[in-house]
Amino acid sequence: MGQASNTETNSIPSPSKISIELRLNGASTKLDVAPWTSLLDALRDHLDLTGTKKGCDHGQCGACTVLVEGRRIVSCLTFAVMKDGAEVTTVEGLATNGALHPVQQAFIDYDAFQCGYCTPGQICSAVGLISEGKAHSADEIRELMSGNLCRCGAYPNIVAAIQQAMSRQVEDTRQGALP
Repeated sequence: MGQASNTETNSIPSPSKISIELRLNGASTKLDVAPWTSLLDALRDHLDLTGTKKGCDHGQCGACTVLVEGRRIVSCLTFAVMKDGAEVTTVEGLATNGALHPVQQAFIDYDAFQCGYCTPGQICSAVGLISEGKAHSADEIRELMSGNLCRCGAYPNIVAAIQQAMSRQVEDTRQGALP
């Protein structure tokens, strides 16, 4: 008594998959996912892009931060189907023609990581922060990066790396504007 018969078990519908397309790191990528698949799980489990880390899986640590349409989001709280057709950039997609993104290089220059687990999310968040143009001081960087946690406490080096990348961007802009 109380146990389901084989007939009852077989009548449960199987979950359907939904086909989506992402512009992922500059390339069109199609995949079939269950409607409840997070963008994080789609990236890691379906596309083998393991640079994006699963930290808390509750949107509180920032380890899973990626860029969607250039804006930083926590991918663990975003359903992949919600981003059908969107431009998604992961840490793997930041380098160009084998050259590291300025933020990636700054993290190396300033040793802005220890264990490295949070680093991909920190880097993607920093790229988004710089493009937002809202941070102009170390205090503003700290505030705007507060959603990305580092258990190792590399915060001073992370802030310094972001400041270097911001300075480099300003410098590159000036050089491009000169005749």
